[in-house]
Amino acid sequence: MRKPERFAAFLDYFSKNQPVAETELHYTTPYELLVAVILSAQCTDKRVNLITPGFFRRFPSEKELSESDTKEILSYIKSCSFPNNKSKHLLGMAKMLYHDFGGVVPSDVETLQKMPGVGRKTANVIASVVYNKPAMAVDTHVFRVSERLGLTYRAKNPLEAEKQLVKYIPEEQLPIAHHWLILHGRYICTARNPKCEECPLTHFCKYYEKRVR
Repeated sequence: MRKPERFAAFLDYFSKNQPVAETELHYTTPYELLVAVILSAQCTDKRVNLITPGFFRRFPSEKELSESDTKEILSYIKSCSFPNNKSKHLLGMAKMLYHDFGGVVPSDVETLQKMPGVGRKTANVIASVVYNKPAMAVDTHVFRVSERLGLTYRAKNPLEAEKQLVKYIPEEQLPIAHHWLILHGRYICTARNPKCEECPLTHFCKYYEKRVR
């Protein structure tokens, strides 16, 4: 199967069978999503969703967060991974968001990356989820699943994978395709012991093809 046909099969299946796919992080404002995505780095969405209710009660906006300190922030997020670094990132992000951007989360990927703790993946998530921009955020699930399905080929890093994916996925489908890949990786195409027997995509999956030989 040629690459365009492989992408067409992927998009056709999910368009028909999962027309609605959204982030599993709980949020109500762009600021809340930004905080949640920063916290989600190398941490499960489930864990983040346990942390954020109390966090947002104390820090309902970037103003309250910017006026805090890393010690207090740490007390709210200590159960997530790398809490010390994330405390610093959250404080720096809040200060820049409040003082430099007037509390308005930027929609531009490059501008978003100027904030502490906001790498390209996080910036793409915000641009895609909040502003519905044609951005493809590549996390570990997207990186793994796209390689296994043959949508990407020997991508050395997330940026290379992103470039390969945006080449073949129509702009209007990029935001939802990001969620399709994440959710498929989270529940079916897991890192260890992928559930190939439950997967509806084995007919064009390179990983499955090698597995059954």
